[in-house]
Amino acid sequence: MKTNFQKNQSLVLIVDDEPFIRTQLRLALEREGYQIVEARDGREALIMFQQLHPQIVLMDAIMPDMDGFECCMQLQSLDHGKYTPVLMITGLEDQESVDHAFDVGAVDYVTKPIHWPVLRQRVKRLIQQCQLQQQLEAANQELQKLVTIDGLTQVASRRRFEEYFAQEWQRMAREQLSLSLILCDVDYFKSYNDTYGHRAGDRCLQKVAQAIKDSVKRPADLVARYGGEEFAVILPKTEVQGAMVLAAKICSVVRRLAIPHSNSQVSGYVTISAGVAADIPQPGSDFQDMISAADRALYQAKIEGRDRFLQSTPQLSSNFSLPRWGA
Repeated sequence: MKTNFQKNQSLVLIVDDEPFIRTQLRLALEREGYQIVEARDGREALIMFQQLHPQIVLMDAIMPDMDGFECCMQLQSLDHGKYTPVLMITGLEDQESVDHAFDVGAVDYVTKPIHWPVLRQRVKRLIQQCQLQQQLEAANQELQKLVTIDGLTQVASRRRFEEYFAQEWQRMAREQLSLSLILCDVDYFKSYNDTYGHRAGDRCLQKVAQAIKDSVKRPADLVARYGGEEFAVILPKTEVQGAMVLAAKICSVVRRLAIPHSNSQVSGYVTISAGVAADIPQPGSDFQDMISAADRALYQAKIEGRDRFLQSTPQLSSNFSLPRWGA
């Protein structure tokens, strides 16, 4: 089996139990510039597919032990399998066999005896379609990243925050487990921008975002840029005590960044304030209530002097709302 493949050449996996047919296919496709690997049966084909990830599979329909129909169906469950076209080669032309080939995942078929010009064109077309599909999926993934990741800070975007919070709110409601939220805001950020300029402000936000992200260890926890100089941390399966410990850690690590802020009324460095809310969501309830509770706690932390974190309590009035501060 050849394994020294050129990256700019498409790899074709030929699966046929007849050596003469495999040789004919290999010679015809090598003349077209393709690289070829051969498998003698369906089981060998599955192993080769997982090792080599060919761009297309030419599969004989009728083989002993595992026929092409069964092999094609199993390919669909493998990594890359659903994206790799399978061209079925068959001596069967009845409607039932053709339908069966498409049902198990083949994207096209040719009949024996093989009409070589037709085969070459179909292989070329299917590889081009596969490449275009891969390019489209890569572009879609990049677009999805642009939507879900904040471009400046590289943490989750506001849109992703809202989607994930709604999802986890519903999940915690079903499982009747605690969900916590931390809202953070950079203290006197407007003054920082006025003093050092917006480029320095952007760098400050990037450092703060990274510090918050580094403080959050569990894969299920989400750090997001909530807006401007505000950040949010969603903590599924976390009670308020755990959220308070994390809020303290976040305030501490930002303080230790020691980003100079000469106009801060707290210290000579950038600091943040945080509000914490936690609850066991009830079915049918609104997650916006928790956001409001965390926001009120954050506002109270600002009032009490900044560079601190507070837990939302029933005693915190809900008759005021804090503007999107920066002072």
